[in-house]
Amino acid sequence: MITRALIELVFSAASMERWNDHPHPATFTELGKQAHKMIMAWVIARYEGEARGVKINWTSLIEGGLFEFLHRVVLTDIKPPVFHKLMQDPRQREKLNSWVADKLSFDLERLSPDFADRFRLYLLHEGPLSLERKCLRAAHYLATKWEFDFVHHWSDTKSMFGIEHTRDEISRQINEHRDLRAVDEILAARELPERDMGLWGFLSLVGQLGFQKRWAQTPRIPQTSVLGHLLFVAILSYFISMEIGACPARRYNNFFGGLLHDLPEVLTRDIVSPVKNSVEGLDDLIKEYEKQAMEERILPLLPPSWRAGIRYFTENEFRNKLCPEGVPVPVLLESDIGEDQNRDSLNPIDGRIIEACDKLAAYIEASHSIRLGLAPQALADGKRNIYARFGRSVISGFPMGQLFDYFW
Repeated sequence: MITRALIELVFSAASMERWNDHPHPATFTELGKQAHKMIMAWVIARYEGEARGVKINWTSLIEGGLFEFLHRVVLTDIKPPVFHKLMQDPRQREKLNSWVADKLSFDLERLSPDFADRFRLYLLHEGPLSLERKCLRAAHYLATKWEFDFVHHWSDTKSMFGIEHTRDEISRQINEHRDLRAVDEILAARELPERDMGLWGFLSLVGQLGFQKRWAQTPRIPQTSVLGHLLFVAILSYFISMEIGACPARRYNNFFGGLLHDLPEVLTRDIVSPVKNSVEGLDDLIKEYEKQAMEERILPLLPPSWRAGIRYFTENEFRNKLCPEGVPVPVLLESDIGEDQNRDSLNPIDGRIIEACDKLAAYIEASHSIRLGLAPQALADGKRNIYARFGRSVISGFPMGQLFDYFW
């Protein structure tokens, strides 16, 4: 069972501002940073898997990212330099990690006792790092560097005591991961012309979703970005995938499908539903433009063998689909994915679950702001309309409506 407290913990990262003791041109949040990190981890892991000829354990990568995210959210009041110092002391690290595992044990055990056990084991692990864990760690520092480059650019280095030390420490941490070929290629590409940036260009473009605000022109608390929204949807989709017993490929697709479903909006911005629905055919026109822009501007930044996977996540993103190996065109389903279709070989994805989580995220954003007293009419209308459509829904046997009722 997914508890309200667990959902609220994840959403709380949207209110956790990063670099708040430095001048910065935009608001960076923990939710946005973690979203960028997970997309970077996906890129690094795919590259490393292909370069080394090894199979990536995607469940380990996804859950490792979730575990590190939950760990950081619980310990958010500890400033990063202090946090990393404590993590270097084995005794303090064990105490802190055990405390975090205890604090989340109730909600994670309600979700899945096995998941709660894996969370505790992950935090208390002291052995050599797996390839998946190395990819996550490299992604963490690269995402931090992407943000810090903006902070550094806007800082008077003569007035900001310690900022050069921060820059050097981030560079040191990244250099420790240059044994990963993807990290070397990404860093080298930063100096190339834009058309040749490849993976770095893709990751930088994705990061710009952190500057795009959701609910355009509507005051809210907290303001949320498209980038942070993507991770919120991905996590909700993964939790529901666990609840319905989804196979590993389906869990992978539902997580990364949620994480990348709004990727075209980096080129078109987040267009609110009332505008899309105001003119007949406008939504279809926008979709066609997004598809064209993806083909011309985003997909060329990625290796050719990756592009079909991105299309699978971003085209007909809210449709249930199957795409068995060797089948060039995904099969669109008119119904829920059946038990006989819940197989890795069919590569299933629950677009309807991703859509419901997308709307649940919007519903929570509206409810949270209204509860805090900032309640423009657009939020009240949006909340009512979303609930009318999804408030009693059951998808793949999962009662989605109960998650909406948490925030009524």
